[in-house]
Amino acid sequence: MSKQSLRVLLCIGINQNFFDAPAEEAKQVWSAFGDMWEGIHTLEGVQVLGNLDDDQSMVGPSFGYPWTTYILADFQNLDLVHQACNLFRTTLVGDGTYKLWRYCKVEARIGRELVIQR
Repeated sequence: MSKQSLRVLLCIGINQNFFDAPAEEAKQVWSAFGDMWEGIHTLEGVQVLGNLDDDQSMVGPSFGYPWTTYILADFQNLDLVHQACNLFRTTLVGDGTYKLWRYCKVEARIGRELVIQR
């Protein structure tokens, strides 16, 4: 990525709807989550640097910080950040009655890589 790219932390929280879902529905949500995750990783102009999952030490829904899982990536522009966030609105769960954002949410923290110049 160029020095002009945006360093973005996608903070992802799981909503109560996921925890209330029957087992089959929860499996469909997990599959849709995988589709969204892959969608972010394959956006042209996005370089995923890493992720962190807090699901083993966090129990229940996340209402904000601390979030359940995070993706750290460099995005070439703001439009790509919006496209990544939009995957939560557009990714279908199961038969498509619901979209992924019924079960989880995302907040993008946008900055730049910290470079110490001496």
